[in-house]
Amino acid sequence: MDLDHNFTVWLAKSFGLFYLIALSIAVLVYTFWPANRARFQHAATSILEDDDRPEITAKDKP
Repeated sequence: MDLDHNFTVWLAKSFGLFYLIALSIAVLVYTFWPANRARFQHAATSILEDDDRPEITAKDKP
């Protein structure tokens, strides 16, 4: 089998295409998997919690 430039370009483009399609499917499956729903809901609502105040220690109290 003669590996000329056109064949290697075709092979690289084909492999890259199937690699990106498989990676996209894997990301979609991970995103919409029911077991990950709680993790993503927590990440979506954690910014709305009131935990972003500075911690008040006994030293800081008057």
